[in-house]
Amino acid sequence: MGRHRARKRFGQHFLSDSEFVNNIIAAIAPRPGETLVEIGPGRGALTLPLSEVATKLHAIELDRNLVNELRQSLADRQNVTLHQADALNFDFSAIGTQLRVVGNLPYNISTPLLFHLLEQRDLIADMHFMLQKEVVDRICAAPGSKTFGRLTVMLGSYLESVALFEVPPAAFTPPPRVTSAVIRLRPRPDVHVSDHNVLASLVAVAFSKRRKTLRNALANVVSEEQLMSCGIEPSARAETIAVSDWVALSNTISNRNNS
Repeated sequence: MGRHRARKRFGQHFLSDSEFVNNIIAAIAPRPGETLVEIGPGRGALTLPLSEVATKLHAIELDRNLVNELRQSLADRQNVTLHQADALNFDFSAIGTQLRVVGNLPYNISTPLLFHLLEQRDLIADMHFMLQKEVVDRICAAPGSKTFGRLTVMLGSYLESVALFEVPPAAFTPPPRVTSAVIRLRPRPDVHVSDHNVLASLVAVAFSKRRKTLRNALANVVSEEQLMSCGIEPSARAETIAVSDWVALSNTISNRNNS
């Protein structure tokens, strides 16, 4: 690859440590016949080794200069398709289904991108992402912890998450100011959310008043009887309630609204 200089507006930090590249490839464990989608291939640290094992690989890169460099380095890889596009607006249905999505995501768009992918989760088999460790901690947080919050509930209602390993700043060029971590996300077929908007609104209200008890924080949304019918103590606070209970409460409200 050429010596493309990282661009701050794109949040570019290129993975450059081969040990962590190998660890990520091993975690993904591509199998014959699968379609992989890489978001933000950058200089191709993951793209090149993935292209050697993937049956089909689609790489989505916003930076036109990087796309041109990738086209040159991947010219002989007939199984790779490059898309010069913004992943935040990308229609993944144009690629197919049972997609395995991977990427070293720019920190500045990681959360909105995760929610964009959430909307297209029916197309996705699993996801392996490099994120800021703080974000991975929030996604994987347990009820009662300080990091358990709105992001935990909204992603956990649809996806199961596993934090795999940390990646230090020195593994990147240029090094970021924070530690990164790799996470595995898989859709949860065992959980059904009746109305996403109801869940999103409920969680937003509760966590905007997280110092209050749910009895007070949700006074205009649900009754104490409805909280208790879901096994939720009205005197509890938002961060102590399990994701499954948030889903149950949301579905209770949805059923009430539709009755």
